[in-house]
Amino acid sequence: MTNEAILLLEDGSIFKGRSFGAEGEAVGEVVFNTSMTGYQEILSDPSYTGQMVTMTYPLIGNTGVNSEDDESERLWLEGLIVREYSPKPSNWRSEGALDTLLKQHGIIAIEGIDTRALTRKIRSKGAMQGIISTKSSDLASLLNTLKKVPPLVGQDLVSKVTCTLPYVWRESEQESKRFHVVVYDFGVKRTILHMLSELDCHVTVVPADTAAETVLQMNPNGILLSNGPGDPEAVPYAIAQAKALLGKKPLFGICLGHQILSLALGALCSKMKFGHHGGNQPVMDMATRRVQITAQNHGFAVDFSGLKNEIEVTHINLNDQTVEGMRHKTLPVSSVQYHPEASPGPHDAAFFFKDFIGSFAK
Repeated sequence: MTNEAILLLEDGSIFKGRSFGAEGEAVGEVVFNTSMTGYQEILSDPSYTGQMVTMTYPLIGNTGVNSEDDESERLWLEGLIVREYSPKPSNWRSEGALDTLLKQHGIIAIEGIDTRALTRKIRSKGAMQGIISTKSSDLASLLNTLKKVPPLVGQDLVSKVTCTLPYVWRESEQESKRFHVVVYDFGVKRTILHMLSELDCHVTVVPADTAAETVLQMNPNGILLSNGPGDPEAVPYAIAQAKALLGKKPLFGICLGHQILSLALGALCSKMKFGHHGGNQPVMDMATRRVQITAQNHGFAVDFSGLKNEIEVTHINLNDQTVEGMRHKTLPVSSVQYHPEASPGPHDAAFFFKDFIGSFAK
C-alpha cells in the first residue's frame, strides 16, 4: 500500500495519502458519513451517486465484504476516503477484501489522510466538490479539471440509477402474497424490497419515469417512492407522476421519495450545508415525543411552512430541527426523510413499513 494519492477540494485544500482500490481520477461532491459499521451497504447504495464518501470511523475494511450485504448490483459512489484501510479482513462472513471489490467496480479510494480535519472543513465550509487522483500531483491541472465539473444541484442523477424496465422483486415471487405494492425506483435499496416482501407484499418495481396511469392500471394496494441520489427538483417527471397519484392510492416516500412527494404537494426544498449521512441521527416523533436513532443519507431539506393547513410535520431532526417526516391531513400520504429499512442499522424506525401496510390492509 505505497501508491501515492491526492485529494484536492475546490477551495484548494490538499490531502495527501495512499491509494487502494482502482487507479485513476475521480470527481464528486465530498461528504462525510458517521456510521461505525456498514461500509459495504454505503458503497452499494445508489443514493451516493455523484458523491465521494469520507468515513469518519477511522478503521475501514476490517470485516471484509460479502455478497449478502449489497444494496444493489454495483457500487455507485465516485470515491472512498478513509483514515486507515485494513487489508486483511477478519470476519466469519467475509468473502474477500474491500480493496478487491473496489477494483472490480473501478472505484478509487484513498487512505492515510486526516479524516477528522476533512470532516471539520466540510462542517464549516459545507460540502465541496473534490478530486482524487492516483496518477497526477499537478495541482493546477487537477483544479482545472475540478472546475469543469458541474455541481450536484440541478443534475438528474436518478436517470443514472433507475431500472430501465419494470420487474418483480425476486423474493415476492416465491409464494402468493396478500398485498401488491408498486415501488418507484429512484435508486431503491434492496432491503426496502426485502422488508415489503417480508410483510406479505408482492413487489413490482418500476422505472422513475413511469406514468401514473400505468401504475394505477396495475391496481396496487399502495405505492412507495424510494430513496435515490441528488437534487429532487432535477427530476420534474417524478414530481409530476407523484402529483398525479395523490389521492388515488396510499403513498409512502423514503428519503428522495419524501422530497419528491413534498414537492408534489407544494413544499419548498433547499440544499443543506453538509447534509445528514450516517447511522446515528436522532429524530423526534412529534406526537409521542419519543426519539428514534436513524440512518440517513440526504443533502436536501424540505420546508412545509406554507402548507400548515394541509400537512402535519410528524418528525424533526434534533440536531438541526429540519423536517424528517410528514403526513397529509386528509389524503393517505406520508413520508420520512430517513431510512426506516436502516441496513445495517439502527432499526428503531422499521415499524414504518408496517404502518404503510396498515394504511391499506383493511
